Amino acid sequence: MANSAFSIRRRIFALAVSLLLVAAVALAAFINDYAERAADRAFDRLLAASALTIAGAVQIEDETVLVELPFASFAMFSGSDRLFYTVRAPDGVLVTGYDDLANDLPPADSAEPVFQDLDYRGETLRLVSLGRLISSADEAAWVTIRVAETQNERELLSAEILSNAMLPLAALTLLAIGIVWFGLGRTFAPLSTLEQELRARSPDDLSPVSVPVPAEVSQLVVALNGFTDRLRLAIERLSGLVSEAAHEVRTPLASLRAQAEIAMDEQDPEKLRARVSRIHQSAAQASQLVSQLLMDATISHRLDMRDARPTSVDALIEEVRQRLEPAAAARLSVSVEKDAGAAELFADRVVVREMLRNVVDNAMLYSAGPVEIAATSPELGTVLLSVSDRGPGIPDPEKETVLQRFKRGSAGEGKTGSGLGLAIVKRVVDSHGGSLRLADRDGGGLTVEITLPLRRRKPAAHTAAAAVAGATLLAAALVLVPGQGEAAENRYPAPQPPPEGERSLTIVGTTDTPLFARFVEGFQKMRPDVEVIYRETDTLVMYEEFLGGSIAPKPDLMISSAADLQLKLANDGHALAHSSQYLQSVPGWAQWRGEVIGFTFEPAVIIYNPGLVREDELPRTHLRLAELLEEQPERFRGLVGTYDIAKSGVGYLLAAQDQLISSNFWRLATAFGRIGVHLSGSSPDILDRVARGDLALGYNVLGSYALARQAAGAEIGIIVPDDYVLVLTRTMLIPRDASEPDLARAFVDFALSPQGQAISAGDAALGSIVPGSTGPFTSEAISARGRGAVQPLALGPSLLVSLDQQRRSRFLATWREIVSPR
Repeated sequence: MANSAFSIRRRIFALAVSLLLVAAVALAAFINDYAERAADRAFDRLLAASALTIAGAVQIEDETVLVELPFASFAMFSGSDRLFYTVRAPDGVLVTGYDDLANDLPPADSAEPVFQDLDYRGETLRLVSLGRLISSADEAAWVTIRVAETQNERELLSAEILSNAMLPLAALTLLAIGIVWFGLGRTFAPLSTLEQELRARSPDDLSPVSVPVPAEVSQLVVALNGFTDRLRLAIERLSGLVSEAAHEVRTPLASLRAQAEIAMDEQDPEKLRARVSRIHQSAAQASQLVSQLLMDATISHRLDMRDARPTSVDALIEEVRQRLEPAAAARLSVSVEKDAGAAELFADRVVVREMLRNVVDNAMLYSAGPVEIAATSPELGTVLLSVSDRGPGIPDPEKETVLQRFKRGSAGEGKTGSGLGLAIVKRVVDSHGGSLRLADRDGGGLTVEITLPLRRRKPAAHTAAAAVAGATLLAAALVLVPGQGEAAENRYPAPQPPPEGERSLTIVGTTDTPLFARFVEGFQKMRPDVEVIYRETDTLVMYEEFLGGSIAPKPDLMISSAADLQLKLANDGHALAHSSQYLQSVPGWAQWRGEVIGFTFEPAVIIYNPGLVREDELPRTHLRLAELLEEQPERFRGLVGTYDIAKSGVGYLLAAQDQLISSNFWRLATAFGRIGVHLSGSSPDILDRVARGDLALGYNVLGSYALARQAAGAEIGIIVPDDYVLVLTRTMLIPRDASEPDLARAFVDFALSPQGQAISAGDAALGSIVPGSTGPFTSEAISARGRGAVQPLALGPSLLVSLDQQRRSRFLATWREIVSPR
């Protein structure tokens, strides 16, 4: 035995040292990989910044691409690396730079930077490629900008990070080994104390161990105490069973022995037959008693195990019937209601079967006629099992007595029995939360009524009728859009407020209330304890009220289609960041720092009245719209609508981005001025006027509202421009002073979740931002409606440029002078 002993302490120490060394090696590999990735990220950002600076200098003059490299485009690099660059026009012709750089790579088709390594002139370069979308004539096209550098500086930075991290790593590894050795000695000390405590105990001492031990060892002590407690209960139960069995079995066994001794000396055959009959009766009583005691012990054990499973009432009654003797089974009649038979008990099948069998056996024993079993559902969530006979019954004074262990009524005299049957029944019924009643039967006899709770079922989530009603309500809501600028505040009470009271989430947003109600409904299904207060307002009004401190009610969450205004608030320190679990699924352009997060995909489209504009003259590009208005100014005078960008935040955002992309923007603005364009503060107002025939065309209308209105049956047509289409995302922002930021974060998570995105991609038609969402209005489906370049308005500091006070002032002044000189 001594040779087989081993030291746990040494084994743990050896294992710990091995793991520490493996971890040190793995950490060194991780640090090396991290150093390389950190260096790549740092220098990749410089590369992207350089390329973006060049892209910002791209201009179109007389349909020719020109670029004058800004000084800052290369000033951000150190002098240790060699730099190469190239700018190519949409047709692939070199504008400037190195003509032989990355000739075999495809042209850029996105403004997102794309990085890769490239062999060039005998060296490995890091290359960034991106595009600049320009619009001229009848189409939009991409200018390709590429910048590359050698990798000497990034390799030096990676080596410096690695070398600076290795010395602390080695020191920490040695220190950890010393701490492990010291800690193991301290860790095993309480086990010796526990061992001494257990050795000093007497064999019959099963009291809990109360030696003070550390938290880590306390789990062992808790498990040990739990085991001794179970052992004590088992011993007590065994002792009780032995005591009861010894007491109850002694009498029939003594009687059996005495009768046998007398029978041995009996010579008269008739008297001997009587003695043998008495011996058989005593043996049957002893057998019945032993059987009941064993069943009592079995049921006690199974009740302690709590092995509850769904059990149908029909199957339970049938199993009891099949276990009866053929003669007894012929006396049994069964009556089960349809609903009661199909119901399920959540119980131990063996326990409830033996319970019901005890009742049936008693009825068979005490009556010679038929025995009836009935199952009914007297009230929701319960089943009533009743067993009726035509025996002598039980007098009222004895009905409580016979439910006790080893107690029998006066009707049991002369009958074989133990006095345990009804006691077992009562114990089983009580353990399952039911009730037991002994009732006199009309016409004589006894009815045993057992009421048990049924298995609870989860309620159905939604019915088809509710879904149809919701769709009908949405269609009506899309037609009846409230007037813009109204501070419509709506309350949505918590469906299931907790006892301590509901919590309230306050949202101020620019989404039409009937549309937003769908998101509130979906959110409250996940958080039925939350009341939602929603106020609908305008983009610019919400922004100005928030900055002025006059916004009411005070919002926990702000939702706006004017992403630039939201970004301005976040940039100025008014927003809380939220690292949502769904944020990684959101495209990079649709979120900024986790403070401004988009959840919709909404293109800016051109709408028209089919009765006022023919199919063959539809303006499918921005240039064609300008030409149409120039060619027929009198026809379209006062019949074209667009945003009043001085009043609408989203209108200004779209106009500013149009001006950056399209060389035809001011030409279109001039055409608007000549025909007396109708300026509006909202997309719904323009949609209403086009649908009624008051306007023939609407420009830069949010496609989400247009698609939803068209789906609801409005007489409008939708044009997704073939040259380019601007796409914005409705953004969410949590104010820094929000009263319920946790609830606001929960709503953001819901809006980005598959359930929230399904609402955006469904009848709401706001468009889902997360790729792979389900519904008719996903970002993929919306993008496929047009043939032009899809240009999302990326959330980033670049949006702040158009909000510069002087720039905005000059832009609006020029707009007013051209579009509405009056």
